[in-house]
Amino acid sequence: MRLSALLFCMFAVAPAMAQEYPARPVRILVPYGPGGATDIIARIVAQRLTESMGQTFLVENRPGANGNIALEAAAKAPPDGYTLLVGNVSTNAINENVFAQQLQVKPSRDLVGIAKLVEIPHIVVAAANFPANNIAELVAAAKKEPGKINFASVGLGSYPHLDMERLMKAAGIELTHVPYKGGAGQAIPAMIAGEVQVAFFNMASLLPHIKSGRLKALAAVPSQRLPELPNVPTLAEQGFPGIGTNAWQGMFAPAATPKPVVDRLHGALLGILTRPDQRDALARQMMSVEVSKSPQEFTELVRRETASWGEFLREARIQID
Repeated sequence: MRLSALLFCMFAVAPAMAQEYPARPVRILVPYGPGGATDIIARIVAQRLTESMGQTFLVENRPGANGNIALEAAAKAPPDGYTLLVGNVSTNAINENVFAQQLQVKPSRDLVGIAKLVEIPHIVVAAANFPANNIAELVAAAKKEPGKINFASVGLGSYPHLDMERLMKAAGIELTHVPYKGGAGQAIPAMIAGEVQVAFFNMASLLPHIKSGRLKALAAVPSQRLPELPNVPTLAEQGFPGIGTNAWQGMFAPAATPKPVVDRLHGALLGILTRPDQRDALARQMMSVEVSKSPQEFTELVRRETASWGEFLREARIQID
């Protein structure tokens, strides 16, 4: 009788926990400063979760250390659903490989995926006053003056950094890396100001600046030209197929967060982001809604990508100083 009573209590507590959550405000940590794609989607999600779940979801920017400050804070937070993280392929798949010696946590082990949120196409972008208008002209300029052209990234070992390393190796050129710990929200103004000349960045952060003429697109990363930039050839069209990352953004919680809480958050995100009006609004910001079918599906995706990026770094022998 005692065992059956205990089992009954355990199964009764789980639904109650999900129904009661959230009972107080929830923090959503963002590993970059305001203005980049991760911050943009985090704020959209926070507002919608606040509306749908009856509690305040607050975005807290924790930039620095290539996203590792926010990663560690989220992984070490109490596993109760009141500290979440919106991260991306850089923070939650690449950093584990690049910063294995520096990280005090292991993201694939110490964080659980709640849901992939969106995917965002990337482009090679340049400052408006940079003479090159395509990849061939960029390569020619770089070969003429090796190391003189600066490229931006959102941090050492981030995918904008690694994607440019791959392009440099393929093209036989040398550019100078300038990482910005504040993410795209810091790097893009620096490019507009002329501090750096080129970068791989996402369209969600770039499109308004390209339309205004403050930046210009040199190449699209996807296999097909982007409808918003029909005159911009893809990297494959320009002789560099297979280079570039169309990155995802996703929500995470500490690994021991109760499954009913994780499932409730996943259900809320699925309901919010798949609404036609919300899907259309995000599409206008160059974000394609790609909510995972389950938290487990997303967690497994992140683990696969973590292993894949580790293999790439070992094979390419890219040195991260």
